[in-house]
Amino acid sequence: MKGSEDSPEEWAAQAIDALGTAAFMETGINYLRALAPFVGAFAVALDGSRRPAHLYDNVRAHRRVEVVDQYLEGAYLLDPFYDAYRSGMSDAVLHLNEIAPDRFQQTAYYRRYYKTIGLKDEVGFLIDLPDRRTFFLSIGRRAEEPRFTRRQLDAFRGGFPIFAALVRRHFLAGRPYHPAEESGVANELESEALLGVDLAIDAFGREDLTAREMEIAGLILKGHSSKSIARLTDISPGTVKLHRKSIYRKLGITSQSELFASFLQTLG
Repeated sequence: MKGSEDSPEEWAAQAIDALGTAAFMETGINYLRALAPFVGAFAVALDGSRRPAHLYDNVRAHRRVEVVDQYLEGAYLLDPFYDAYRSGMSDAVLHLNEIAPDRFQQTAYYRRYYKTIGLKDEVGFLIDLPDRRTFFLSIGRRAEEPRFTRRQLDAFRGGFPIFAALVRRHFLAGRPYHPAEESGVANELESEALLGVDLAIDAFGREDLTAREMEIAGLILKGHSSKSIARLTDISPGTVKLHRKSIYRKLGITSQSELFASFLQTLG
């Protein structure tokens, strides 16, 4: 394989040669690196309420359990990019600053994942696939790197049609994963179980909290401030603060970190 100094056109040509093979993901990502440099990369397939299916990552081995595994086991529900996907966004290049709640950097989720691997900035690519799944690629810059510039984001968006076409062709050519082919009761039970995971954030605290408190707890976990929650729920910031105190008291916790830990425990 040629060096990272190759042009976007040269990497696109290599990605075409690698379609349907294990080499595609790295060459496809190097096409994006030729548009603007970055280090970290993580890719999953999203399918409605199912857990994300892991496709690729270059996370260091000693960070896999606390970063990749916990993300796939349910923490993805707090990811702003997953939230954007579930809200209907598709075929898009998204910058973290454009979609993250106003207090996202103060969340336990941010400290657990972004701080652990030293991630400073992030861009996400959502690509609709022919089988109705969505390919999601996260690329990031670490603490020692500068944030993505507007010009670099424009370069990603300018190169997006080529990258998206390559990704769609790859999954048609190689079929790296398949939709479930099973039918009957077993498949129905699997779908219900997976749906349960996706509803976990909405059901968090069901045994102890009111419906409004459950809603607010979910928004707190995602990184919304009291003002943002007030705007989304059409109540006053003062009322939000009262609900927050009630949530913490009922759950026997005193911080957002403990709230995050309680949420992870509900995921089993």
